[in-house]
Amino acid sequence: MDIEKHLLLTGSSEVSWKDAIVKTIEEASKSIDYISSIKVVEQRAEIDGNRIEKYYVDLDLGFTLDLNRK
Repeated sequence: MDIEKHLLLTGSSEVSWKDAIVKTIEEASKSIDYISSIKVVEQRAEIDGNRIEKYYVDLDLGFTLDLNRK
């Protein structure tokens, strides 16, 4: 039996939404094992004048629990 747990994470980038997604997954994978899926829940940005200053993403990160872990 597989059990998948989900976390809601928020990441940011000054480059793009895609970069924010990639960076968030990279950072999460440093402390979370068995990442199996992501779902982009929301994208938003900070704007200064007519320019996007910072991109934000909320991700639903899924990972499989290791049931044999002791």
